[in-house]
Amino acid sequence: MAFLIIILAYVLCHGLTAQVVTPIQSLVLPEITVFASLVYLPHGVRVLATWAYGWKAVPALIIGVSISAWLFSPPEDLNFLEPALLEGILVGSASAFIAFEVARFAGFNFYFGGSRRLHLKGLLAVGALSSVINSFGQTLVYSGLIDLEKVIGVWAIYATGDLIGLIVCMIVLMFIFRWGREFGALKGSVKMK
Repeated sequence: MAFLIIILAYVLCHGLTAQVVTPIQSLVLPEITVFASLVYLPHGVRVLATWAYGWKAVPALIIGVSISAWLFSPPEDLNFLEPALLEGILVGSASAFIAFEVARFAGFNFYFGGSRRLHLKGLLAVGALSSVINSFGQTLVYSGLIDLEKVIGVWAIYATGDLIGLIVCMIVLMFIFRWGREFGALKGSVKMK
């Protein structure tokens, strides 16, 4: 069930990014938009899924990315990126896991259940590290397709977009959990009457 939830969450967030963020961004930064998004919501799914499920999230993320690329990417973008698309999918899908493992190796286990309480700052730090890993990896993977003078801009947009996407996903989940608790409390008080 978690496998399907990760795939669906990724596809949903990618769809929102593709249908809302990308059209607006392409008006301002058309040459970079094919590579990176200023608000990339699926990064939040990558980080939160890996936080909850560790390495087991990576195969679901690979499938989610693949389905999303097929559903939401214009054919000309897929054709343009095709020589390196598989490598890009693997880098993006594994970036959060690599970041969590780097943190764990450094003595900080931020995985779900790794400590008694949730460390939001730690989760954001791992998300930022994952964003840097993803940005660097994607820039390397697509380096033959990106004009040399645009590499730093693409890298910066990858990093920024990933981090903003994580923050937005965390805020949305916070509200969902809060509404769930309030709904549960309301439902419990109605049953008691």
